[in-house]
Amino acid sequence: MMQIRKEDLRLYVVTDRTWLGERSLASQVEKILGVGATLLQLREKDMPYDEFVNEAKEIKRITDRYHIPLIINDCIDVAVSVDADGVHLGQEDEQLQSAREILGEDKIIGISVHTVEEAITAQNYGADYIGVGAVFNTSTKKDAGALSFDTLTNICKAVTLPVVAIGGITRDNIMKLSGSGIDGVAVISAIFAQRDISSATKEMLTLANKMIGKKLI
Repeated sequence: MMQIRKEDLRLYVVTDRTWLGERSLASQVEKILGVGATLLQLREKDMPYDEFVNEAKEIKRITDRYHIPLIINDCIDVAVSVDADGVHLGQEDEQLQSAREILGEDKIIGISVHTVEEAITAQNYGADYIGVGAVFNTSTKKDAGALSFDTLTNICKAVTLPVVAIGGITRDNIMKLSGSGIDGVAVISAIFAQRDISSATKEMLTLANKMIGKKLI
């Protein structure tokens, strides 16, 4: 059983095969976890179910070795098939209550929120953490306008759940999130789009720790 801790969200890495080229996702995940990523979300929007399950099994062997939570984006059935640590759902995805019934109490469920009201609802219905965004403009979700800093801060104040910010976060803007109350940052291109993903991961973890104002416990 693995429950989410605030420290697990410090550097929350979301996979994206756009930039892999000839490299395997597994090899990149190994590098990322080896230098300090604190959580991995496996995100595949268009992969057939069987392929997704096979990939998730391969990635879970790596996350298990590093004792890092593996979260599956959207696909509850894949999470069940590979015994992942949990799932992350959007507002439009399967309802939290039904996800909890399927996964049980021992699995992690994260929910994407954009308003204080959505955050409070997610907490009331039993989410384990919330992802707030997009905090900056992002190419990953073209329809997601950036939230204001005040909205991010108000969400953090409104809930007791761990909060991770996502959306367009880079080495150049991460410090703008200082003082918001978040527990960590979720990043995609800030790592996967970089030539040296090990160095990029180390740098983002250092900046995340600095932004939050304390070292990992």
